[in-house]
Amino acid sequence: MPKLPLPLVLGILLVGAWALLALAAPWVAPFDPIAQNLAVALQPPSAAHWLGTDNFGRDVLSRVIWGARVDLQIGIIGVVFPFIIGTSIGAVAGYAGGIVDTVLMRVIDVVLAFPFLVLMIAIIAILGPGLASFYIAMALVGWVSYARLIRAQVLVLKHADFVLAAKSLDFGHARILFRHILPNAITGSIVFSMSDVVLVILSGSSISYLGLGVQPPTAEWGIMIAEGQGFITTAWWISAFPGFAIVIMAFGFSLLADGLAEFLGVRE
Repeated sequence: MPKLPLPLVLGILLVGAWALLALAAPWVAPFDPIAQNLAVALQPPSAAHWLGTDNFGRDVLSRVIWGARVDLQIGIIGVVFPFIIGTSIGAVAGYAGGIVDTVLMRVIDVVLAFPFLVLMIAIIAILGPGLASFYIAMALVGWVSYARLIRAQVLVLKHADFVLAAKSLDFGHARILFRHILPNAITGSIVFSMSDVVLVILSGSSISYLGLGVQPPTAEWGIMIAEGQGFITTAWWISAFPGFAIVIMAFGFSLLADGLAEFLGVRE
């Protein structure tokens, strides 16, 4: 068995730790994340509340732990749909070529003409705030990167010897594309998806910060940062600890992407 690169091992451990913490939230969180207790509002970190309390007296540690569930869900689901859509479109465009490729690439150019976050906000504003709207917006906007990656790989591989051999055996186009070309072309997109999780989590936190994503009182890191903004000089811990959580999780997925690229021999 080949030796795993150190960044991959560290990434697996860090992301795995967050995943386990999120799954075990009902058992490891010391308090109800949405239960208010104004008698202990704005308390600094202490033995009773390790990361302090917010302006409603809610335990920050418990909210950070439960927030990991929401943000991991945002990162994973927010990548899966763009990955599937973009991979399918890019593969068809690269393999078909001609007018199909031209039309699909012009659609990509139109999407890329708008700033990513601005387009996301516009779509969510039309659909209404909430996670469902965020996922739809990600699916409509985030697929273009995967489509371009896959298309570039398919354009090269469709002239490879194994593809010519498959055509000589009179295999159908769908079989050639999805059973022979795509498995060899998808590695780079898988590596990119690990990095994309970071961007999706940051986008989800930004959207929630603006009040268009996850809605209060749900524990989500972007919401926690927004709620603590007004107390940053007197109760810094409300915003600081969910901010640290985002950085640590993003670092874990970045290590995972770098290690996976090294392990699979993908040039970034």
